[in-house]
Amino acid sequence: MNSDRHHGLATLRVAVTGGTSGLGLALVRALHAAGARVAFVARDAQRVQRIAAELPGTHGIVGDVALQDDTHRIALQIGAALGGVDVLVNNASSLGPVPLALLADTECEDLSAALATNVLGPFRLTKALLGNLAASARERRGRAGAAHAAGALVVNITSDAAVTPYAGWGAYGASKAALLHLSRIWHEELDEFGVRVRSFDPGDMDTPLHALALPEADPATLKPPATSASELLALIERELFEHEMYERELFKHEMSDHEADARASLEQEPDKHPTRQHASSERGSPQDDTTARATIEGARA
Repeated sequence: MNSDRHHGLATLRVAVTGGTSGLGLALVRALHAAGARVAFVARDAQRVQRIAAELPGTHGIVGDVALQDDTHRIALQIGAALGGVDVLVNNASSLGPVPLALLADTECEDLSAALATNVLGPFRLTKALLGNLAASARERRGRAGAAHAAGALVVNITSDAAVTPYAGWGAYGASKAALLHLSRIWHEELDEFGVRVRSFDPGDMDTPLHALALPEADPATLKPPATSASELLALIERELFEHEMYERELFKHEMSDHEADARASLEQEPDKHPTRQHASSERGSPQDDTTARATIEGARA
């Protein structure tokens, strides 16, 4: 992980659901490596404990986002562990029926399970953490001095099955389609308060969930979860640090302009700068170099 590239992530408090497997685990590891404060949620207590021990400083929370009774406890634990929330990644997912089934062969309970994990879970947890997210947005906007900058972010993990009607993927596809549209509506309603809501399709990855859905698939043809996690980090940076990134780029351009002006000034007055007069044949004395550098530094100032 390039710490310089991801320096902004070190300032973030991030909650990730489904954080002990696949994309969720890859994301938790990447965020931890970048210096972010991370809380992750999963159902298996032993796996939560193992990952928390593997990544010191992360906070593992045992819970099931599909269960309404778990939602507020999870939200309270996330807020207490991180002292607030800047980013929520709703990653936990359910296929519905396993093996995959045509809709005509899908039990109502399997469809309900997919909807509970993929739609209701993200809806409830986002709603339960809205106070934390809005507070983060106000605080970060104030520090940035930009009233329209994004201050907090919710990312809902979707799929191409949300827009393409694959036979056999009915429960999963329908639930992810609902999550995709839910994300768009959340964004329209929350953007003015500095909370952005985005969807992210990580692609076909080599994960236990994909193996469960398509056990015959060749892992070599699938994306490593770490690759998708890196793409997701880039999305988070664009959404939350675009104002700062713009300011940095503007500063670089301004400095380049100043340096160009300084070089032009040196070239227009060769009699005052012997170094420039004889640049093609000799480098010049150290004193001449000092004069040139001082001119450029003065332009920078």
